[in-house]
Amino acid sequence: MSADKSRLWGAWGIVLLSLLWGYTWVVAKQALDFAPPLALTLIRVAGGAVALFAALKLLRQPLKLQAPRAVLFISLCQVSAFMLLQTFSLKFGAAGKTAVLVYTMPIWTLLLGWPVLNEKVRGMQWLAVGAMLTGLLLIIEPWDLESSWLSNACGIGAAVCWAMGTVLVKSLRRQQQVSLLSLTAWSNLIGAFPVALVASLVDEPPIHWAPAFVAIVMVLTLISTAFCWWLWTSILDRVPAWEASLLVLGTPVIAIASSRIILGEAFSRYEVAGILLIGLGLVLLSFVSWLRERKLQARAEP
Repeated sequence: MSADKSRLWGAWGIVLLSLLWGYTWVVAKQALDFAPPLALTLIRVAGGAVALFAALKLLRQPLKLQAPRAVLFISLCQVSAFMLLQTFSLKFGAAGKTAVLVYTMPIWTLLLGWPVLNEKVRGMQWLAVGAMLTGLLLIIEPWDLESSWLSNACGIGAAVCWAMGTVLVKSLRRQQQVSLLSLTAWSNLIGAFPVALVASLVDEPPIHWAPAFVAIVMVLTLISTAFCWWLWTSILDRVPAWEASLLVLGTPVIAIASSRIILGEAFSRYEVAGILLIGLGLVLLSFVSWLRERKLQARAEP
């Protein structure tokens, strides 16, 4: 495949992935009508692991577990804690708002990467940090005692856990070459055990195994996990980092639009202002990534 066609394929992949992962938030919210949070999280994580290992087998990619200790910590952060907090945020809050809170993950990755990876926050990145933190404050509305503080706390906690996992993945990939798809499969498998332990210790209502719920589970495991993660790893091989980061912009936008249309969710004026500020921060981060890419290309040219 030529470079131009590969780049075009990657661009269309970003659009498709934004649509699928954005709409996943609505599907996950609907799933909570049939299953309690812990049971749903376990189904998503364990089902996702099965689907990902099946994908690895079909694609003839290696199944071997690499760097077990590092993968264990990644699993605890990016799967167990992230999925549990994300699901409880969805349970007690709106799908679109939860998506925005969770997709503040790049800012936490930036802040955590400074002490752990020695990646300093510079220049325009501070503007992005300021915009997104101000946006978070407006969405949380700490002055409103009736605001959904539990959903907000879980959403932000999920974003921080994902960022911690991202920093660990970046640290691991600096030390050795690893397959992202294989890493994701093993992370889901290992991460399912703590979720299963928590679920076994807490009494929850039974799952309502309706045909609609079975269809939702298939979407969440086969499409949003196996297919989307394969697509994401394929995109990373074909487009620059700044283009791949556009996914972070598109996914919450699709989540907000679809939750408004399908679930009838509404937002207060403070939440709208906060969402716009977080969006501005994400745009600034993508712009910084684009500038860095241009500088690297300029240095590489003779």
